Amino acid sequence: MKIQIKRAQNYGMCFGVRDAIDLAREESKNGPMTILGDLVHNESVMSDLKDSGVEVERNIGSLKTGKVMITAHGASEKRIEMVKARGHEVIEATCPLVKHAHRSIYKLVDQGYYPVIIGKRGHVEVTGLTEDLEHFTIIEGYEEFPLIPQREKYGVASQTTQPITKVRDIVEKMSTYFQESEVKFVDTVCRPTKDRQQAAEKLAIECDTVLCVGGKDSNNTRQLKEKSQLLGARAYHIQGPQDIQREWFKTSRTIGITAGTSTPMEIVDAVEHRLEQIVHQLEVVESPLSISIPLPALG
Repeated sequence: MKIQIKRAQNYGMCFGVRDAIDLAREESKNGPMTILGDLVHNESVMSDLKDSGVEVERNIGSLKTGKVMITAHGASEKRIEMVKARGHEVIEATCPLVKHAHRSIYKLVDQGYYPVIIGKRGHVEVTGLTEDLEHFTIIEGYEEFPLIPQREKYGVASQTTQPITKVRDIVEKMSTYFQESEVKFVDTVCRPTKDRQQAAEKLAIECDTVLCVGGKDSNNTRQLKEKSQLLGARAYHIQGPQDIQREWFKTSRTIGITAGTSTPMEIVDAVEHRLEQIVHQLEVVESPLSISIPLPALG
């Protein structure tokens, strides 16, 4: 039986990540430069940048180059000022949609709302969103509502790569939980994330198996896998073709491919090429054997 391979309608590297990588490559041509943390959550991209001479450092006190780049995930003004205070030139590769999330949260605070951020605690983007705030609460689900202090007004925003359906569900439940308070939601989930999530949902409904391609630390790739599993598909989070295992597809009839917002197209192409090889092997094994039976001689 023929096994079909499909790609999601929207997948892979977004404009914010692409622009950050292009900026890093261009700036590195003009002298030594250090990226403060992983520019993007993709190991192959970071490896290529390091091979071109770009340094990566997570500790501000260990920075040695004159130029320092802030990652696509953004950083707090406090952290940026710390880098400048040490005499470094700061180059920002922050995604414009992450900057929008920063501005949205500050505006809520200025309007007197207590900020509640829906996101992954400890993620670099979430740290950047909250590090300049005096008071705030980060939650990953409605189970953590008891962590939120009682206030009259709550301003809710989210990490840009959170599933929008999950975020809206949390906001709805929060309005019920804190029914004596005002809950104002500002949608900071970015459009590329929404597009990829919606396309992944459609793919998971159409396919029995889905490969989600992205770095091991990519939150949005992890979300694509979780959403695919919720919709009934067998889903696997892989970094590249080397992670694919043939036994995953022994009962597959339709295999989908999607990818996180930090995943280069060449990795997706390599994954599909390896998948085509495996599918061909499986189809050959399943094909019925042709047996030639000689006819009896006449006369």
